[in-house]
Amino acid sequence: MNPAPSPLRIVHLNSLLTGGGTDDQCVKLAAQLHRLGQRVFIAGPAGRAFAPVIAQLGAPFFDTGAKSGRLRFILRAAQFIRREKIQIVHGHHGRDIWPTLFAARLAGTNPKIVLTRHMAKSPASPASRHFLLGQCDALIAVSEFVAKVLREGVYEPQSPEEERRIRPPLRGDFTKIHIIPGGIDTTKFRPADAAAKRRELGLQPGDYAFAVVGGYDLPRGKGQHEFLVAAARVSEKIPRARFLIIGRGSMAELLQADIARLGLAGKAWLTGQVSDMPQVMNAIDCLVHPQIGTEALGLVVCEAHACGKPVIASALDGIPEAFAAAHYGRLVPAEDIEALAVAMAGQAGEPALGPAQAVEMHRRVEQAFSLEEMGAKVLRLYRDLLGCAG
Repeated sequence: MNPAPSPLRIVHLNSLLTGGGTDDQCVKLAAQLHRLGQRVFIAGPAGRAFAPVIAQLGAPFFDTGAKSGRLRFILRAAQFIRREKIQIVHGHHGRDIWPTLFAARLAGTNPKIVLTRHMAKSPASPASRHFLLGQCDALIAVSEFVAKVLREGVYEPQSPEEERRIRPPLRGDFTKIHIIPGGIDTTKFRPADAAAKRRELGLQPGDYAFAVVGGYDLPRGKGQHEFLVAAARVSEKIPRARFLIIGRGSMAELLQADIARLGLAGKAWLTGQVSDMPQVMNAIDCLVHPQIGTEALGLVVCEAHACGKPVIASALDGIPEAFAAAHYGRLVPAEDIEALAVAMAGQAGEPALGPAQAVEMHRRVEQAFSLEEMGAKVLRLYRDLLGCAG
């Protein structure tokens, strides 16, 4: 019998930890690797929004200094890498590409450098696009679409969204690009009774609840305005349809004005930020994800599917990859409000899944997008880079 491989010494560098999908995936990956028995740390500024999440998940934390600038972050990270004999240095944010590279080099211990691209666009810096692949040992793309952007570039010159028009490729050795999708906590996102949460959200028996989940910052959020315009059309056909906007952002006043202008008072409302998303996903009848900007993968789609809920989403960037595991609901062209309204009305006319069907759909999502699956794939990559067995 072969002995168990020795734990790897890993640090995930993150200079933000203020919230959002990249921070969420960084922290959850580190925690999953910790559960797999690795000696893994998160290094970043203490006291940020994600500090309670890190503490709850149990991954060891190293404080790089809450008020230190980028140079101080690099120097403290380099000292930590050297002191702890770190073997893998892993960076996640675009702004942390070069701090991760510099900290690893300054440590003088030759750790392997891994970067993850969580965004469906190229690094903004021409220097990063030209030299990044030459400086790191591996670059993880969280979807096939992200890998396509990095290898080939994606160009949509007619797109109303500026960030989608020109996404040039990287230069260098594309064999360093590895596709490892992000993950969700499928032990929490699973079919469950949520009658109490429905009441808490203001839903009545017989209501059919559509919901958009995500931030809604100016100028356009994640398509919440388009959702409300479509909702007004659906409401004419389905009087018991209700439309929830879950999240927070700087568009709140504009969205409230949309609700009044479109005659949706009492039918659509902003819930604010919620902390128990698995219960929310089980409480709604259909998730709507009308993304209009770039989207690397769309894990919110997986969260809804894991709870046995249908999803109506934009057929945009990496979203079809997230949708494909369960394939329940409908994909529509981005920014096509008429198609969105037709899809919503059509979905409301279909029966909900039975318990056995919901459990089977959860199983399919779990196989493709669980934290366990993500952690195992990333750990295999680390060991391959280090030439380790097991």
